[in-house]
Amino acid sequence: MSSPPVSRDVVVVGAGIVGASVAYHAARAGAAVTLVDSGLPGAGVTADSFAWIGASGVRTGPAAGLRASATEEYHRLGAELPGLPVTWSGSLSWRREGGAPDAGPGQTIVDAAAVAALEPTVRQPPEWAVWAPGDGGVDSVGVTERLVAGARAHGARVQLDTPVTSVRRDAAGQVAGVETAAGPLSGATVVLAAGVATAALSVPLGVRVPVEPSPSPLFRLRAPAGLVRTVVNTEDFDLRQVAADRLIAAADSAERTLAAVRSTFRGAEGVELLSTRVGERPMPVDGEPIVGPVAEVPGLYVAVMHAAVTLAAAVGRLVAREVVDGSVEPALSGCRLDRF
Repeated sequence: MSSPPVSRDVVVVGAGIVGASVAYHAARAGAAVTLVDSGLPGAGVTADSFAWIGASGVRTGPAAGLRASATEEYHRLGAELPGLPVTWSGSLSWRREGGAPDAGPGQTIVDAAAVAALEPTVRQPPEWAVWAPGDGGVDSVGVTERLVAGARAHGARVQLDTPVTSVRRDAAGQVAGVETAAGPLSGATVVLAAGVATAALSVPLGVRVPVEPSPSPLFRLRAPAGLVRTVVNTEDFDLRQVAADRLIAAADSAERTLAAVRSTFRGAEGVELLSTRVGERPMPVDGEPIVGPVAEVPGLYVAVMHAAVTLAAAVGRLVAREVVDGSVEPALSGCRLDRF
């Protein structure tokens, strides 16, 4: 891995939750930051995220440390940005088949009585479930908007509705900023945090970022108040209550999800589908984040990942440290592009 580009003049491409977090943390660290996006903050795949935040059960993989720190990093961010829209409800996971599962870090195995106490409307509480009391969910667009506002408060320039068409380089091959539909933006470091568009922007530079779009259906449901209290994870859905009469569910089929919700919870007979969105989440080919400087293009840095909402608070802080301070963060060591 090359050394991170050290710069006080940073262009961040992408105002999804990862780019917004990088911009906020870099501006807070004293960098001159320009955040640019073709749309509004969080309006892309960030808005289509189920946005389950959890450190629990994390054991292996290059990003295990990042995932294990996810809730702690969101608590830190909430202290820095009061009013951050995060709900710490805990999560319950169970399956219809099999015996008692293993509990990972931050998890406990609970019985049917405990499930009934945590989720009183469950028709048939499972014999066993995994309870992660530290988990929660976020309003992903709301968090992104707060990060952008925080970046602005620290002096960042924000250009929205401004598509980036290419990364600019000088005669020596050093990054010099980006070209946009509204003209050039200068910067000694460019952080590509543009989700699936990161790969396309990298190709003209001779850089392959192996990330593909992965469909992520998200269903919004009208439901009675208090139907679901925690984040519920089963074979049929990920489900959580986001407003007094609203649920969101991540699953494959709207029809099967509606049937499963109605059969799982008492009082759910009238639950109805309000909308379906299918986002294109950026999925690295090995499922792990791609975060770090690009050796072939001095001044270029990439930050693209699945579970972007979960990892955004941690990744934004660590990327800012690498880009602005020149540190090499051990938590990112397994996430570099040069592993491919």
